[in-house]
Formats: sequence, structure tokens, C-alpha cells
Amino acid sequence: MKDSIKVFASATVANVTCGFDVLGFAVSNPGDEIVLKPNTVGKTRILEIVGDGGKLPTDPAQNTASVSINKYLEHIESGQGFDIYLEKKMPLGSGLGSSAASSVAGVFAANLMMGSPLSSLELLSFAMEGERQACGSAHADNVAPALLGGMVLIRSYDPLDVIPIPVPKPLYVSLVHPQISIATKDAREILKKQVLMKDAVKQWGNIAGLVAGLMQGDFSLVSRSMQDVIVEPIRSILIPGFDLVKAAALTNGALGCGISGSGPSIFSLSADMQTAEKVGEKMFEVFKDLDIMSEVYISGINADGPKVLG
Repeated sequence: MKDSIKVFASATVANVTCGFDVLGFAVSNPGDEIVLKPNTVGKTRILEIVGDGGKLPTDPAQNTASVSINKYLEHIESGQGFDIYLEKKMPLGSGLGSSAASSVAGVFAANLMMGSPLSSLELLSFAMEGERQACGSAHADNVAPALLGGMVLIRSYDPLDVIPIPVPKPLYVSLVHPQISIATKDAREILKKQVLMKDAVKQWGNIAGLVAGLMQGDFSLVSRSMQDVIVEPIRSILIPGFDLVKAAALTNGALGCGISGSGPSIFSLSADMQTAEKVGEKMFEVFKDLDIMSEVYISGINADGPKVLG
């Protein structure tokens, strides 16, 4: 076994407008880095977390990275212990899959240290347990793309059925994270428990259109399909200036724009890097005019999943 391993796992965009809890994709940046070192005490310990402002728990029973690693070690019936050094290189509570990135980096690193007995797909259920710890729901629309790379469709949760969706090149993402706070649990609780049949039918059509557009490389179809008539109208109320930000993205060439996960981050897709950079700048300016500072990330789609850095 190696003395240590360093792994990067990226941020993700869940839902992708119309695909609530069933669609997600990975970006190239930002993300989290984990250094894992074997120990001789037979326990998983969190020895250091940086970049979180002291907000994340160091209790192994509460941190998403250690929870995922422990579930994995239990499954393979190993008594190996690991020391965790976690560097958060993305904002917390941003709607960019921060908890998922830590979970994925941790369990991916642990599997490599143990000789890779499981495939990336087989690691997914353990990473999902980290999500359960973070927000009370073991959803996969962040951890699946972070672990597998690219765009994924969660066709079913019982049984779990995850399908990679080919993404056309070039396709670029503008991510804007405004300095406001939205709790994932709160963003889920405000959603309606029932929807009108006409809205459901429209949403189904958009999901199918988006998947078909991505697979065919039809950017016009992708653009027409990036509409959410169920979740976005409710969650957007929690984000000051959302409609203005979205309008700025679309009028400056974005294919589509929506809330990343439960927010407050907003994402846009563009067909080239130049447009993505312009769109990110315009979205930033709208928030700035509202006296809300924000962080902007311009990225391609991360098709590779976690990366070993050392």
C-alpha cells in the first residue's frame, strides 16, 4: 500500500434545469482535494480540513468524506484505518455539490489505496451515503457525475440505474456563486408535493428533449429543452435577481441557464469558451448591481471523473 494518495474531485451541476434529481454533470473546476494516508489504529480520522472556515465537522461519523470511506471499508470487510487531510477548494452550501466532491474524493482515494477492488460505478452507493449524512437524502445527481464524469441520468433509484449521457464538444459552463446562503433542506422543503399533469407533461418533454439534444449534438434542441416549469419557479424566489441574471445569460448567447442544484449558484451552458466567459461576466455584473458579490467559474465538462494528483 502506498504511503499516501492525493485525489481531486470536481464540483457538479445537478438537475440541469428540467431534470430534478435525475440529471447532473461534472465540471473541470472548482473542486475538492483529499490526501489519504494509511494508519495503524484501524480507524478513519480527520486530521485536517482547510478552506472551510472551520464549518465542517471533524467527527468521522459526521463528515461526508469519512462516512463514505467507512461505508466502503465496511463493505469490503477491511479493518484498515486512514487519516484524512481535506482541502475545500470550492464554496460550501453553493449548490455546486460540495459535499459530493468530498465524498467522491474520499471513497475514490480509499478504493485506490486498497488495490481498486471495486469499479467506480460500484463505489457510487458509498458516496451516496455521504450525501445522506449531508442533507438527509441519498440522492445521486451530484455524486454520480463527480464519480463517473460527464453528464449522467439517474433512471432509477430502486434499483439504482445510472446512465452516462454523451456530451457534445465543445460545451462550456459559466458558474456564478452569489454570496448568499440557501440550505439544501430548506430548498427541498418549499417544493410542492404534487404537480399539475400539464406541467408534468411539459417537464417530461423537456427532459427527453435535453437528453436527445445532447446525444445528437443539437444545440438548438438543447436550448429549447432547458426549461423548468416545476422547481425553478419556486426556488428562484430564494435568489435575489435570478430573473435578471438568467435574462443576462440568454441575451448574451447562452444556450440555457438555471439554478445549480438547490442554489444559490446559477449555471449557463454555451457553445464556445468566448461566449461562456462573456455570459459569466454579464451574470456577475447583474449581481454586482444588486450589491451582491459573487464568484465566477468558467469550465468545460469534466468527462474524466476524479483525478489522482499524487
